[in-house]
Amino acid sequence: MPRTIYFDYNATTPLDPAVREAMLPYFGEVWGNPSSIHHVGRQARAILDEARERTAKVLGSKPSEVIFTSGGTESSNLAIFGTARLLKDKGRHIIASAIEHHAVLHPCEYLARKEGFEITLLPVNREGLVAPEDLEKAIRKDTVLVSIMAANNEIGTIQPVAELGAICRKHGVLFHTDAVQWFGKEPFENIH
Repeated sequence: MPRTIYFDYNATTPLDPAVREAMLPYFGEVWGNPSSIHHVGRQARAILDEARERTAKVLGSKPSEVIFTSGGTESSNLAIFGTARLLKDKGRHIIASAIEHHAVLHPCEYLARKEGFEITLLPVNREGLVAPEDLEKAIRKDTVLVSIMAANNEIGTIQPVAELGAICRKHGVLFHTDAVQWFGKEPFENIH
C-alpha cells in the first residue's frame, strides 16, 4: 500500500476529535430550524445565538455583526457584492491583490464586466506580500472597497492586514480580508 503524504492542510484537515465530539449533538439531538417558533426550533436558536455571542467575543465585535455562512466563498461574495452594490453611488473602484482566491477575484471580475466597476489588482513581491505603499498609491476618491486575503491559500504568505486596514481606515475605505486560511493560526491578540 503506498504511503500518503498530504501537503494541503491549508485547504482542509481531518476533523479534530474534540470538535467532532462537540458537534455530535447537532447532528441528531438538536436539529430544529432556528427560525421556527416550536420548542425544537427555539432550542436550536438558543444554541445559534450562544455561538454568535462567543464568536463576537473572539472577534471583538457585536453579536449582531456576526453572520454565519456556508463557507469562505459565500462570505467573500456577500462582502464584495454587498459592499459594492451598497456604495456604488459613492464610487465604483475596488482594489484587490493579484493573488486573491477566486472567491474574491470572480466577484470583482463580474462587477467590472456587468456592473461598471473598475478593479485594480495590486502586485505582490516574491514572498507574495502586498506593499502597503502600493495600496496607499492605488486608493482613489472613488475607491469603495479593498480586499486583501490575510493568508494565501497556496504559499501561506501572511499579509500585514493591520497595516493595510489602517491605510484604508485613514482614507475612509472599507477593508475586507478573506481570513479563511489565517483564522486560528495567529494568536487572537494579533487579529484586532
